Amino acid sequence: MKFRHELTYDAPPDEVFAMLADPAFRAKVCDAQGVVSHDIDLTPTDEGFTLVNDQVQNTAGLPAIAKKIAGDTTRAVIEEHWTSHAGGTVSVTAPGKPTTATGTVRLEARGAGTAEVVELDVKVKVPVIGGKLEGLMADNIKAGLEVEQTIGTAWLGGER
Repeated sequence: MKFRHELTYDAPPDEVFAMLADPAFRAKVCDAQGVVSHDIDLTPTDEGFTLVNDQVQNTAGLPAIAKKIAGDTTRAVIEEHWTSHAGGTVSVTAPGKPTTATGTVRLEARGAGTAEVVELDVKVKVPVIGGKLEGLMADNIKAGLEVEQTIGTAWLGGER
C-alpha cells in the first residue's frame, strides 16, 4: 500500500532539519505519542544524520485481528538515514512481525515555510487480511506523524 503524508511548518528547511536532528525533539514526540518506552540513537553524519528509534508501542485501541498479530505491545524500529539536509530514507520494522514500511522523507521549501514529505510502501505479509492490516498500519503511521507535527510546531515556536 502506498502512503504519503505532508507535515507543514512555519519555519525554513534548515530549522526543521535541526529540529529533526535533535534527540530531545525525538524523545518529546515519543512521549506525546504515548510510547511505552524508547531508545533513541541519533548520530550526525557529514551532511545529515542517522536515527534509530527503537520503541515499544501500546496496541490498545487496535482491532482484535491486529492485536492477535501484534500482542498487547509491539516493538517498532524506526530508522532514518538523512544523506543531506534535504532528506533521505526511512524504514519502520517490527522485529518478528510480518510488517514493514519503507520509503523516503524530504524537506521542501514552501514560501517561508517547509513541508516534510513522507512517502512509504506499507506491507503486511498476512494472507487474506494483509491489505486491511496495511490500512491500519498506515492509519497509525499517519496518527504518529500528526502528533509529530503538533510537537514540531510548538518546538519551532520555542516550546521545548
